Amino acid sequence: MASNNEQPAPTHRFDPNFTKNVVEGMGPNTTPRNREVLGALIRHIHDFAREVELTVDEWMEGVKFINALGEIYYTSNKTRNETHRICDVLGLESLVDEIAHKIISEGELDPTSSSILGPFWSPNAPFRELGGEIFQDGIPPNGRVTKMHGVIRDIVTGKPIPGAVFDIWQASANGKYDFQDPENQTPNNLRGKFRANEKGEYYFYCLHPTAYSLPRDGPSWQLLSLMDRHPMRPAHIHIMVTHPEFQGCTTQLYPSDDPWVKSDTVFAVKDDLVVEFKPFEDGKAVLELEYNVNLAPKGYKGKI
Repeated sequence: MASNNEQPAPTHRFDPNFTKNVVEGMGPNTTPRNREVLGALIRHIHDFAREVELTVDEWMEGVKFINALGEIYYTSNKTRNETHRICDVLGLESLVDEIAHKIISEGELDPTSSSILGPFWSPNAPFRELGGEIFQDGIPPNGRVTKMHGVIRDIVTGKPIPGAVFDIWQASANGKYDFQDPENQTPNNLRGKFRANEKGEYYFYCLHPTAYSLPRDGPSWQLLSLMDRHPMRPAHIHIMVTHPEFQGCTTQLYPSDDPWVKSDTVFAVKDDLVVEFKPFEDGKAVLELEYNVNLAPKGYKGKI
């Protein structure tokens, strides 16, 4: 039996009030949303550190890792956004994308699934004529020209959306985007915007996409190696479809026969984004891809 001088055994190994004190240290001018987001971030980071009993050496390795993300961004003249890529590798961008854009339709037509933007979109892609081509530097070695076409529709009415803008970008047959490959590609090669006609139709010529590896150096490769994961992205075409009266859709399309489609290293593949490229011949293309895009009107919430 304990004597009257003995202190009761602590119920917590670590200070039970520490995290609360840090969260409550935010000042009165912190906005409600910042208080919610940063408070949750602090609580989760502290819980993580306690759960794994993070060592000082491990914490310092993390600090060096974060510093390396910024260093490679600036030493590459801002062309290598490893911070964005780390979010992809950890599945964070795909999760945030789903939280932000998931809509379950109340009708028969569901909106096209969104997918991650990725680090290679450019606001400077030029408008091109319907029926034009985006390979402005000519057809690269091993490039397979594809006629891509479809209709952009309103999920509520099923009617076409004239004037919708279809923005496409893709890597070349060597697996590199234009600004990664200045020796072989001019700016805006394999990029373009097309405005749908009065029937909501878009059509143009692109390339069958090519699978590629994330860079095998730098912080993202270091993280993948720690987790014993491959760096491969399945072949894909990026698209962004917009109209002033509709919720835009940014997504990616994947050939069904790509060997990496079931193990995408950034977890961006969704069932309705897996497509079939079919043999085709019109004197220019050897393949055809038909893909219809469904957009929800602005303000449409769908099933909650």
